[in-house]
Amino acid sequence: MPSVLLLGASSDIATALARKYAAAGHDIQLAARNAHRLEPLRADLAIRYGVTTTLLEFDARDFDRHAAFWTALPYKPDITICVFGYLGDQTLAESDWTECRNILEVNYIGAVSILNIVAREYVAREKGAIVGISSVAGERGRKSNYLYGSAKAGFTAYLSGLRNRLFHHGLPVLTVNPGFVDTRMTEGLPLPPLLTATPEQVADAVFKAVAKKKNTIYVKWFWRWIMLIIKTIPESLFKKMQL
Repeated sequence: MPSVLLLGASSDIATALARKYAAAGHDIQLAARNAHRLEPLRADLAIRYGVTTTLLEFDARDFDRHAAFWTALPYKPDITICVFGYLGDQTLAESDWTECRNILEVNYIGAVSILNIVAREYVAREKGAIVGISSVAGERGRKSNYLYGSAKAGFTAYLSGLRNRLFHHGLPVLTVNPGFVDTRMTEGLPLPPLLTATPEQVADAVFKAVAKKKNTIYVKWFWRWIMLIIKTIPESLFKKMQL
């Protein structure tokens, strides 16, 4: 069975993905900061599903070490899933460059840094699949989270270009737009239940989409139409809205 590398493995979505792929017999590499915290998950996956599960130290913002991280992997994964992200504090980031930079570096620069390395390896091997967890927030800037949204917009564009490039090598690249997800990152936010997915629903959608070599998915189908409507609102009206 193929093996899976989860970049940002401490998130709720990553945990659901790890369980989904382990249940299907895939070996799992869990990469995150302070990876030792994931030992209970690693042990559970190994015992419950009988797969090889490895913990790896990875920091999305430690760009200079990304190449060394990839080189040191015990084995190269067949599927690499970029899960990490940082919602941040929009209000704080408007006046605090450190917070603003964190949002931009985690959600865009860090993702591009590591996935460039992964893509180069996959092209050389002529084998591999890449998955990026982006966001509907990247489809139009809103005052409530435009810094996060702008980084995700860049990531979505990056994945589109990478998909165009790797298609000619027979390698799939999947962009995932989950919409609202009930996770620790969104804890405390007033999420509408009908529009909110669970981490398990995201994992199921990703698993099926990778198998079908899809290009872009919305975890809940109606987000495609919601965002289409939002994108067609004239700017003269949109700028006046409280979003």
